[in-house]
Amino acid sequence: MKKVVLAFSGGLDTSYCAIYLSKEMGLEVHAALANTGGFSPEELEDIRRRALALGVTSYVALDVAQDYYEHQIKYMIFGNVLKNGTYPISVSSERISQATAIAKYAKEIGADYLCHGSTGAGNDQVRFDMIFNIIAPEIKVIALIREKRLSREEEINYLREHGVDFDFKKAEYSINQGIWGTSVGGKETLTSHDTLPESAYPSQLKAKDTKRITLKFEKGELVGVEGKMYDDRIEAIQALQHIAAPYAVGRGMHVGDTIIGIKGRVGFEAAAPMIIIKAHHMLEKHVLTKWQLFWKDQISQFYGNYLHEGQYYDPVMRDMEAMLAKSQRNVTGEVYVDLMPYRFDIVGIKSDHDLMSSKFGAYGETMSDWTSVDVEGFGRIFGNQNKIYYKINGSDND
Repeated sequence: MKKVVLAFSGGLDTSYCAIYLSKEMGLEVHAALANTGGFSPEELEDIRRRALALGVTSYVALDVAQDYYEHQIKYMIFGNVLKNGTYPISVSSERISQATAIAKYAKEIGADYLCHGSTGAGNDQVRFDMIFNIIAPEIKVIALIREKRLSREEEINYLREHGVDFDFKKAEYSINQGIWGTSVGGKETLTSHDTLPESAYPSQLKAKDTKRITLKFEKGELVGVEGKMYDDRIEAIQALQHIAAPYAVGRGMHVGDTIIGIKGRVGFEAAAPMIIIKAHHMLEKHVLTKWQLFWKDQISQFYGNYLHEGQYYDPVMRDMEAMLAKSQRNVTGEVYVDLMPYRFDIVGIKSDHDLMSSKFGAYGETMSDWTSVDVEGFGRIFGNQNKIYYKINGSDND
């Protein structure tokens, strides 16, 4: 029998693929889950049991959390990356590490095929196809859900016909969970006017009292939460998520342009990522110069968009990462955050590199390092070119 490695999540689409590849195509199915850090040990065990219950030949959970942090998350923090100013590209960014790890695994076991459960109407199909073809161009890619143009109802009926005990209620929503956030898709996200019900989100509001927390950054990386220091950056993110998730913060609806040219809409829940990005950005506004911030914004927008489209392996991404990493040399300090039900506020920062120093003057209040005569001359010179332009050319107001 020929071997196929199935990128397995335990959800509806990949459960369908596991049955179909074996029963209808006669393939030896090897299920592989690439865990980016969003699953608990209990959830991983549930997925393992589900895979084996579906009759796969083998199942493996590939731990790619550290790889995901070092190659994507770290630079998304450095760049304060939010797609369309809203979405921390939770799912799209993790697909890079997942697809890479699964393609390498398929090569290791000598697989003849690689299979993913992406539909023909989304971004993931492009990301998986592209990265599979970069890492393992000799292995043929199968995309059953796309090729057969299946609806969720058709998949559910097929599983029922084969005696699969699937949690059909949860299948009403497509949930992709990772350490950098969770995306939620369902019937509401297919509209332009509706929103997800409270019950669709994995985390529910449990905390009601305002809580102030302290985050510690060193050279742009989160290293401390509430006074506890972490050598493992993944553990620091998880610690913040544990504190913030009960406040149901970091939720939103993202609307954006997909890789295939249509508009797409998805709900997301990303408590720790949203807090980290906003806190990091506030710290940067205090410790970086005007032009450092300006050029970082230009780089970050392109970097985030290209990463979202799965183009991680373009060499230009390494060039931009070098600039982003260099910009973080003074981004060290503490950030204070207030957590409240459904929202959070960035209160302020403390840093040895804070450029908002009173010894150089207090904005709108006092002058310490210059005189009134200095400012008077500066004001004349600063607008000198425009003054000359209008004297020569007259008004451009017509």
